[in-house]
Amino acid sequence: MLGYLTDVKGIQVGHAQDYEAGTGCTVILCSEGAVAGVDVRGGAPGTRETDLMAPENLVQKVHAVYLSGGSAFGLDGASGAVHYLEKKGIGFDVGVTKVPIVPAAVIFDLTVGDFRKRPDFNMGYEACLNAKAKNDVLGNIGAGTGATVGKYFGDEFSMKGGLGTASIKIGELVVAALVVVNCLGDVTDYDTGNILAGALNKTKTGFANTIESIKNELKSKNFFGRNTTLGVVATNASLSKAGAKKAASMAHDGFARTIRPVHTMFDGDTIFCLSLGNIEADVSTIGILAAEAVAKAVVCAVKSAEPMYGRKAYKSFLD
Repeated sequence: MLGYLTDVKGIQVGHAQDYEAGTGCTVILCSEGAVAGVDVRGGAPGTRETDLMAPENLVQKVHAVYLSGGSAFGLDGASGAVHYLEKKGIGFDVGVTKVPIVPAAVIFDLTVGDFRKRPDFNMGYEACLNAKAKNDVLGNIGAGTGATVGKYFGDEFSMKGGLGTASIKIGELVVAALVVVNCLGDVTDYDTGNILAGALNKTKTGFANTIESIKNELKSKNFFGRNTTLGVVATNASLSKAGAKKAASMAHDGFARTIRPVHTMFDGDTIFCLSLGNIEADVSTIGILAAEAVAKAVVCAVKSAEPMYGRKAYKSFLD
């Protein structure tokens, strides 16, 4: 069993989606607050409220993380999460009210369904209403609804991505990850190196192998903004903001083990790290476990995805 992000106590996960439009959003609620860090590696990110997580800045805790489809338009849904939390009296106390801190990041899925419909304020609020401490629906759900992978040769030869999760437990220590896989590259099995989902060949009966194709062409294709893999890592270990940022940085190794290529100029790859406990653990250990959890979650995402929107999925090639 791979486990879930909600294996870390204090986290709730909620999804909302529009299957006709081919998009959706996911919220990770931590109502008591979580020390947070973020690391952005891709060259085309779409984010909100990430600067405040820098160790030198004032705010110490966040109250949710919002992940969404819809490209930059989808950031609107984070306001729905902010409104939900304010009504609950949750946020950074400024005297007259409490301001919920909700960092956010988005993927590009506008070419999957109806580009005119994107996650908005109402969908973000709905995702919060759907949040629960055990949410085991994976694949074509929430921010993973319109996610696709292997887009080097265009949407026609891409496959279905999605949302995946995993957790690692060592004694009392828990490190978990949730990812939305919407990458330019192919997704591989990190043990064997075999492609699980990615750019299809011309007959759509197998894989073209994106890395080898790039080596052969030695030129760039312009797929600006069509990609991005997002992740949230959470732990019950006690981390400082600097420690959370370092763990988020190390967690990107999980992307590198499973996505080929990753962190390109056409991806907006972003990982958040949330610390919600008081277990003592070395930061490097947390980062190592986070990378492993992220790698497992990426594989989980593509294996959980169902064929949809004219795209084949990993399951399409199973007997």
